[in-house]
Amino acid sequence: MTRREAAIANFMKGYNCSQSIVLAFSDLLPVDEADLARLSSSFGAGMGRLREVCGSVSGMFMVAGLLYGYEGPETGQPKADHYARIQELARRFEEKHGSIVCRNLLGLSVHRDEPVPEKRTEEYYRKRPCPEIIGDAAEILERFINEMSNASS
Repeated sequence: MTRREAAIANFMKGYNCSQSIVLAFSDLLPVDEADLARLSSSFGAGMGRLREVCGSVSGMFMVAGLLYGYEGPETGQPKADHYARIQELARRFEEKHGSIVCRNLLGLSVHRDEPVPEKRTEEYYRKRPCPEIIGDAAEILERFINEMSNASS
């Protein structure tokens, strides 16, 4: 199964968009799956259904942080280098989808949605572009990780 397929399958099982991405890359991360699922649980639906930054984008950022982030109270080049990586991931996602903001991606006018998520029904999946968006985020992140690996070899 590709990372794209794994991320989409996670979403179809009921994980939120952020969890779907993070768990699709769990084999690369130094954290167990239960902790990864909890860590990323707050970022679904644009951060707790606030409809801000897309959860799949937040998921990409979390994976990048665990793989390439800095550990100390950095103020210099390590922080700048990592922020450049995050901005590059955002740029690639935005290039494909026009925005990294959940409400824009879903065509919503609300800035804060009710905290209760919608039931995952066939109709829910039919009307949402989320599986495609999540799949694209997984591909973008996988390509980025491969590029980082090739650059360091």
